[in-house]
Amino acid sequence: MAYLTRFEPFRDLANFQNQINRIFQDYGRGSDELLTSGTFVPPVDVYEDEHSITLKLEVPGIEEKNLDIKLENNTLTVRGERNFEKEEKEENFHRIERRYGAFARSFTLPNTVDTENVNATYENGILKIQLAKRAEAKPKQIKVGIGPKTVEAGKKIQAA
Repeated sequence: MAYLTRFEPFRDLANFQNQINRIFQDYGRGSDELLTSGTFVPPVDVYEDEHSITLKLEVPGIEEKNLDIKLENNTLTVRGERNFEKEEKEENFHRIERRYGAFARSFTLPNTVDTENVNATYENGILKIQLAKRAEAKPKQIKVGIGPKTVEAGKKIQAA
């Protein structure tokens, strides 16, 4: 009697990936240095409107005093550190997915930014940095007139 078995080519690949994940999880359990190695990189949203450029960084669990924002030579640098809570012993953890350690993110700013007008707020784990644009960089609306321009009698038209 012949038996049919279903061919699943990705089953072996999934098993291999699970084995690799277990190796890295086991490797990371034994060392404080690995838990706080600086692999934490907060995600950021950057958007722009006609008045400003805004950056929003997700930095939950970081105290305001552990954040440092510098603007130098059109480069905005945000530094911070999320510390590992030592309340629990590491062997009591089943899984550690949150990243800890120091981070630094740098952003090159366009020349349109007014470096004297920067605001930063921190609320609910979101660091919001607003960079105002210079007045000359803001778009200007120009109205277009309809019809020919009339010239009063006896006046010359000067070329611009």
